[in-house]
Amino acid sequence: MKTIMNKRNVCLGLVAFACMLTTDLSAQASYGWRGPHRDGIYQEMGLLKQWPAAGPTQLWEVVDAGKGYSSPVVYEGKVYITGMNEDGTKEIFSAYTTAGKKVYSIVYGNPWNDSYPETRTTPTIDGNHAFVISGSGEVVCINLADGKIIWKEDAGTKYGHEVGHWGTAESPLIYDGKVIYTPSGKQTTMVALNESNGSLVWKSPSLGDQGAYVSPILITYKGKRQIIGSTGVNLIGVDPETGAIEWKFDNWGKGGWGGGKIAPNTPIFKDGFIFFSQGYDAGAFKLQLADDLKSVKLVWSNSDLDTHVGAYVLINNVVYGSNHITNTDGHWLAVDWNTGKTLYDQAWTGGKSKGSIISADGLLYCYDERRGAVGLVRPNPAKFDVISEFRITKGEGPYWAHPVISDGVLYIRHGNFLGAYKIK
Repeated sequence: MKTIMNKRNVCLGLVAFACMLTTDLSAQASYGWRGPHRDGIYQEMGLLKQWPAAGPTQLWEVVDAGKGYSSPVVYEGKVYITGMNEDGTKEIFSAYTTAGKKVYSIVYGNPWNDSYPETRTTPTIDGNHAFVISGSGEVVCINLADGKIIWKEDAGTKYGHEVGHWGTAESPLIYDGKVIYTPSGKQTTMVALNESNGSLVWKSPSLGDQGAYVSPILITYKGKRQIIGSTGVNLIGVDPETGAIEWKFDNWGKGGWGGGKIAPNTPIFKDGFIFFSQGYDAGAFKLQLADDLKSVKLVWSNSDLDTHVGAYVLINNVVYGSNHITNTDGHWLAVDWNTGKTLYDQAWTGGKSKGSIISADGLLYCYDERRGAVGLVRPNPAKFDVISEFRITKGEGPYWAHPVISDGVLYIRHGNFLGAYKIK
């Protein structure tokens, strides 16, 4: 069991960033946050099973990506990423070749002007367009070819967003010509905008709740689709055609939802079950979705795994991730998908902390948020089994960006630093 420490300084963490593929999960045409299905699983094969002592070969690096916690997206020979301009007054969208040469950089929006203003929206790419949501709630469509803004909607203001201490931290969900954004507040909870021009398609009823920092998912179950997302205190299921809220869940137990409406992690969905975990003692929860998608019921909860901002992955019926002990400390855990039992709860040796996690080709890739260690880890349900590791020494701020893998290359971001490493 973890030690409870320093619960007051909740400002670190909520800039969120926000399973193996199953037929339940709706295939996405878009690219973006945490891979093609938003579950941290990258469909790469033939990757290295061990790295050299100094780490995998670095192919290139740049230090002009602008400060941010968002992840890069690799699409058709280009790398796209969001960051801050030099004086920190605007958010920028940059394109690089996969050899690290900058193609263009454009201003698209206004950052959150309070705690942790660095960008956190990972671009969502659909066809020839990229979609981003600024820290202040602007939804923007960008032409990939030249970086020109096609349309921009101040959706946060227009739809009365009510945010927490860290503004908007959401990567837009794209499907059927719709762009999904979750402003929350008294006017609505979630809105769908027309992908072509930003006009309103639907808006859901209000739950009277402030926003979370969660990028939602689109799932298919029993022949029906649903959006699963979160507000500050409610996990919700939304009809993707009408915006109707079909169920909500707020039974987080005596600890509440972290004591401060601070959910940043995207849910996992598999075979009719939903997994969700957040930091600050909120814990982890597995829910069962009803066959008609109109309700959910609690299957189990786990108090050991309370993931801060690093998310989690599901491999062979085991959930792997890290927990929150303090804002600068945490352990790595494995939890049984079927029972909720904690299989291990271990520190990463050498003064390393909690962090983000993805998976590819049967292995885990863990990124320590305190020292910038990048680990290749065997998904062993008995122990935190590090095979190889190296450290990122450039950049600044917490190491909150999630790793990305594309075409045998591992991309790691730290502040204005972006590095590419050959892992195949």
